[in-house]
Amino acid sequence: MTDTPPSYPTSRNPFADHVGFTMDPPVPGESTSRLQIAPQHLNPNGVLHGAVLYAMADTGMGAAVFPTLAEGELCATIEIKMSYFKALVRGEVVCRTVLVNRGKRVAYLESSALAGDVLLARASGTYAIFTPSRSAGG
Repeated sequence: MTDTPPSYPTSRNPFADHVGFTMDPPVPGESTSRLQIAPQHLNPNGVLHGAVLYAMADTGMGAAVFPTLAEGELCATIEIKMSYFKALVRGEVVCRTVLVNRGKRVAYLESSALAGDVLLARASGTYAIFTPSRSAGG
């Protein structure tokens, strides 16, 4: 185990790049992602697609857990529950995530997606914390 926690690879996140959001450098137990809404983010009704907010929350949760991992450990989503409150058609979305509880094998997190002071959605999620075995997937 090293003295320095691993850093989440925010400089290269192909999925976030594909969706169109950026990640602020996370600190252990917290993360922030940002998205400027563009036409490709809208659903057929002309409002921000819920999957965009879900992707921001899921990625943000992983980014908040990642710096708490020991060398050789990984994390993976177990489940996420997302509740949507307001629709948005333009502007910036900020998704803030906080690690609420970190056990040895499971972490619980909460994310809030906001447009200014307006709460768009809230997510809660659990993440598995594990050391992959050499035989996994092979």
